[in-house]
Amino acid sequence: MSKQVTLDDIQNFQGKYPKQLWYLFLVEMWERFCFYGMRGVLAIFMVDQLLLSEKDANLKYGAIQAFVYAFTFVGGIFADKILGFKRSLTFGAILMILGNGLIAIDPHQFFYFGIALTIIGTGFFKPNISSMVGDLYKEGDSRRDAGFGVFYSGINVGALLGGALCVWLGKEHSWNLAFFAAAVVMLIGVIIFLATKKHLGPIGNSPIAHLSKKAKTTREILVYLGALVCIPLIFIMVNNTRYTDMFMYIIGPLAILYFLYQIVREKESQIRQKLIAALILILFSILFFAIFEQAGGSLALFANNNLQTNLLFFNIDPNVVNNGANSLFVIVFSPILGLLWLALAKKKLEPNTVIKFGLGFLFLAIGYYVFFGTRFFADSSGKTSLGVFTLAYLAVTIGELCLSPIGLSMITKLSPKHLGGMMMGLWFLASAYGQYVAGLLGAGMSSPDEKASLLDKLIAYTDGYQQLAWYSLIAGVILIALSPLIKKLMHGVS
Repeated sequence: MSKQVTLDDIQNFQGKYPKQLWYLFLVEMWERFCFYGMRGVLAIFMVDQLLLSEKDANLKYGAIQAFVYAFTFVGGIFADKILGFKRSLTFGAILMILGNGLIAIDPHQFFYFGIALTIIGTGFFKPNISSMVGDLYKEGDSRRDAGFGVFYSGINVGALLGGALCVWLGKEHSWNLAFFAAAVVMLIGVIIFLATKKHLGPIGNSPIAHLSKKAKTTREILVYLGALVCIPLIFIMVNNTRYTDMFMYIIGPLAILYFLYQIVREKESQIRQKLIAALILILFSILFFAIFEQAGGSLALFANNNLQTNLLFFNIDPNVVNNGANSLFVIVFSPILGLLWLALAKKKLEPNTVIKFGLGFLFLAIGYYVFFGTRFFADSSGKTSLGVFTLAYLAVTIGELCLSPIGLSMITKLSPKHLGGMMMGLWFLASAYGQYVAGLLGAGMSSPDEKASLLDKLIAYTDGYQQLAWYSLIAGVILIALSPLIKKLMHGVS
């Protein structure tokens, strides 16, 4: 009989990375293939196949993505209180496989039903795998950021493969195949997790394991049933974006009230201040994601209509570039940026987390100003340079690398263990609001006249990107100015 793996066995690892990180890396890689493959085709599919206007496609895209991230908050709480990370992740993966499989059978007939299943599934999957990565490290272990950097590259390997393959399958072959590919890779991910979860020892086990078997099973079944009851509700809300508005107006204030309730319950003032610091950064991240997440909405439609197909010496579908450039740049530049931070740390010049967040906004501003600048390279028909568009993604990606992987690590460092799932969920709920606002911003940029020329669409979208560049710049300056105050609340967490 093999020896049971303990938390000490895992956390006292030698070298840079624990072996469990690589298992979680592979699981997340396939889940992100599924997620980003879907994300890349949603807006195009809704315009080309469901015959929605660009405005409605942007709004529905924002609603779908918002629900995906909003349910991570709910999934995080249920994992903390009842299921544990392992069961939550497995349940979520099964729902995602069913959702994508259903759409693959008939994309036109079952699109919204399948989307409802994948929304709930991602909610139970997404926050918990990130929390398990955090649990591989002891508090104060300086290797944690490097671990999240590797994990983040796993996200982007999956995103690059899924983003390119699903767009290519959908546009060049069949939409059924695009959604079927997403279901198959999710199945691969869950098989890897079930085969390797024994190596995680107690990490992610049920928090109610001490209860009687009957009481434990009853609570778990109630969670599963509650999730399934939500399917028709999400179906209705995604179909009618007015209901999405109502949901977003309610879920955010409720989440903040729940967060404040947990803060009041905390006895240690230092923990309370760390949680407040985390909340400030989470609120700023809403604006970041609102701008960054134009990728699946307005930028996908912009790429579909307004970009030429030549990039350097290649002829390539602009939507493959739109859906893959960010991930490719993350894979290439993530280790380079990591080495830069290490070199600066040796000289005691490494910027703290808050400054990095601010830099993230400044690079985002540069990227969106370059998106705006594509109008100066357009021909008379309204088609513009794919090369300049790709260059903008380089700046956007460096901005993302200053904020997103560090954000995941920051949440696990500032959160006490018993609130880890909730705080990770709150981080993703901020993404939900970012996605929701991204849909509204994209809809605002789309031309009200569906018969508008490509040149009119180019002007409308690039005007919007110039505005987003200004918002990013202002947010970055404010965040850097506030950094001494926020750093004080973090009590040594950097």
